[in-house]
Amino acid sequence: MSATKANPHLSIVIPLYNEENNLEELYEELVAVLKTMGKSYEIVFIDDGSRDKSFEIVRKLYNHDKRITGLSLSRNFGHQVALVAGMEYASGDVVVMMDADFQHPPELITLLYQKYSEGFDIVNTRRVETEGIRIFKRLTSWLYYKLINFLSDMKIEASSSDFRLMNRRSVDAFLRFQERNRFNRGLITWMGFKQEIVEYKAPTRLRGRSKYTLRKMMSLGLDGITSFSSKPLRISFYTGLFIFLAGIAYAVFAIINHFRGMNIPGWTSTILIILLVGGFQLLSLGIIGEYIARIYSESKSRPIYFLKDKTGNENEN
Repeated sequence: MSATKANPHLSIVIPLYNEENNLEELYEELVAVLKTMGKSYEIVFIDDGSRDKSFEIVRKLYNHDKRITGLSLSRNFGHQVALVAGMEYASGDVVVMMDADFQHPPELITLLYQKYSEGFDIVNTRRVETEGIRIFKRLTSWLYYKLINFLSDMKIEASSSDFRLMNRRSVDAFLRFQERNRFNRGLITWMGFKQEIVEYKAPTRLRGRSKYTLRKMMSLGLDGITSFSSKPLRISFYTGLFIFLAGIAYAVFAIINHFRGMNIPGWTSTILIILLVGGFQLLSLGIIGEYIARIYSESKSRPIYFLKDKTGNENEN
């Protein structure tokens, strides 16, 4: 194809990790949708340290269509960081972020753009149903959003995803964030601007399996909570204060009974108190440790990613 990438109107940013089996079909579907929109565009693929041939396929697509930009990160930095890398290289007036596993339907881009045309700066998406998702994941997702909205001072939509459209003004504002432990959904909500939500039904994953393991989900969850709320620290303080006051009351009770000559059978109650207080102290130290670890990570000011390769480099050497 002879199309150029000069000043594209639309940028499609797609992080990927071991998605070699989906890329060519995704590209074809995306191009079919984008052609119907009649807007100039570019597609930015970010290979987040894949161990398969994902970047080789991206390079092959680039050789066929110069509207493609391929970025290969030096290792797996995580989905949230890969999105940031793609947004930094996207040059369009309108930027759409989506995944490569077909659970973000390409045809929905048309509706997102329609909402943008109505005057919205950011158009988010919310899954109303996901085919084939396990009950455990549904339950943990529901509990997580209940927890983060209880702890946070701002509302984060349940079942929201990283499939969204942003105009250039909001993208430039987003790129001013310097956090290393990122929870992009919360950051975008915090930014403000004029936002809208589009609901959609997520189809089953075309091929492969989710790259979000339980460990990665828990890590993302902790990033979300610690990035937008100090309430866990306050809850820890007030619970500790309550236990301290209860301990004083129990001590007064024990002293009075001692001078009254009353025996206090105490093994069970003593063990329970030790376990409760000791467990709460360990929990509090863990909460404080999470915040300190994030302060330590931010204070080092390391780059959030390194670029190993980029399409076009083979012609520049």
